[in-house]
Amino acid sequence: MRILVVEDEHKIANSIKRGLEQELFAVDVAYDGEEGYDLASSEDYDLIVLDLMLPKLDGVAICKKLRKEGVHVPILILTAKGQINDKVEGLDAGADDYLTKPFSFEELLARIRALIRRPHKAQNLELRIDNLQLNTTTYEVKRAGKIISLSNKEYSLLEYLMRHPNQILTKDQIITHVWNYEADILPNTVEVYIGYLRNKIGKDLINTRRGFGYKICSKKQE
Repeated sequence: MRILVVEDEHKIANSIKRGLEQELFAVDVAYDGEEGYDLASSEDYDLIVLDLMLPKLDGVAICKKLRKEGVHVPILILTAKGQINDKVEGLDAGADDYLTKPFSFEELLARIRALIRRPHKAQNLELRIDNLQLNTTTYEVKRAGKIISLSNKEYSLLEYLMRHPNQILTKDQIITHVWNYEADILPNTVEVYIGYLRNKIGKDLINTRRGFGYKICSKKQE
């Protein structure tokens, strides 16, 4: 899952980035509103963490522009202001939730997880394909009850595939959601990590559609 953090206070932005990366998210950071808007409107994110008070372009303006352009990614606003009117303005502009500074990282993480889950009708804390299980809160992966040890990137790739079962995902889609903007991705990187996953979870669930991409599906639905 890929997150954009738009925050002009470098210490806060970098702290959020480090914390989220430890939770296996791919994270990009922008330190002003114009850069944040440019990334948000041109890249594909699963969630945006957006400071309200930003240089060059404020958070409310960014929300309004993105929603007007049809970008419906969940937006969590951060604000040092505690006034009700400021929170209402952010929500009315199109934000999905807000968090007032100072805040604990645990609360930020809980709100992020809630927003990411919101579009899914099932409360999918656990993703399942046949006898393969992935728990999105404990990061535990099992097949037929046996725990499988994955690297951070292998886990992120598997989670993205399992959140889109029976869908063919292109290499570009996978790179966009699993690696951050600054990652140095070689042409065969996705193939290499797909190979790592198949060696660990089994070769029968992840199918290759040559010229198109990859999909994970139940053996019954191949």
